[in-house]
Amino acid sequence: MTIIWAAGFATIILILAIRLWRYHQQINYLLQQMKLLEQEDTNYCLSSYCRIGKTEELIGELNRIWQLKRAQMSMLKRGNQSYRTSIIGISHDIRTPLTSAKGYTQMLLGGMVTDEEKKRLYISKIEKRMDDVVDLLELLFEYARLEAGEIVLETERLNLCNIFADTLSLFYDDFIRLGYEPTVIMSESPCFIRADAHAAKRIIENLIKNALVHGTGDFRFCLQHQDKYVKLSAENLTQSIESSDIEHIFDRFYTTEQSKTRKVTGLGLTIVKYFTEEMGGTVSAALCDHTFTITILFPMYASSGVSSNV
Repeated sequence: MTIIWAAGFATIILILAIRLWRYHQQINYLLQQMKLLEQEDTNYCLSSYCRIGKTEELIGELNRIWQLKRAQMSMLKRGNQSYRTSIIGISHDIRTPLTSAKGYTQMLLGGMVTDEEKKRLYISKIEKRMDDVVDLLELLFEYARLEAGEIVLETERLNLCNIFADTLSLFYDDFIRLGYEPTVIMSESPCFIRADAHAAKRIIENLIKNALVHGTGDFRFCLQHQDKYVKLSAENLTQSIESSDIEHIFDRFYTTEQSKTRKVTGLGLTIVKYFTEEMGGTVSAALCDHTFTITILFPMYASSGVSSNV
């Protein structure tokens, strides 16, 4: 009997030793694979050396965590690349007008320009370049505040017609200098919405500036009632926007490949989308036969002070 018990005990010890050895081999195999994954950028997943216990379940969970980490690292890498590209673009956007202004200044200070009319022309060009830099810095500052959550919108009942007309009038000369007179269509009756006055003005300004940069003619700005909405749209011919750009047109820092002269950071329409959605509206973009259109819909705000429901 003692021999039988001893044989049984020895068998159990042998089985446990084999299982322990298999666990040891499995762990070593996993460690080798994990070191390989850390050293190389690969889609390789952990695999099992031998099926034992719950190691298959453990490997599955480790692969899930590793795939999540890989996706996060890939997203971070794309984000870093996007920021690097954006910084280069922003640096270019700032440096270009400053370099131009510096050139005109050096000519004026160096006595290279004696004609009074040409002096006034150069001074006006310097002022324009500095205005471009100020506009760019204001856009960047506003976007930084948006991302930091520092801008709190104070909505009230507004007649968008007033802001629409006032803002368009500020840019009328810019269109004339391009050789175009924009078509403006505005509702004869008030277009009341619930909005923040600054945000509403910024939306319209950015739509106009986008048209001035990318547009090549047939500028058309409309503000009308549509069912229970107030519809704001900006339309123009363009050669710098393609169909493939539409899905990214509101992405931050996005600029089209066809833009020959970069005059914006790609933040203008991002800010348009942010403000529009924060005030309960929707925004969309479309391109048809080289005509680019941005359409914004705000819920109409009834004269009684109660927002209309769809």
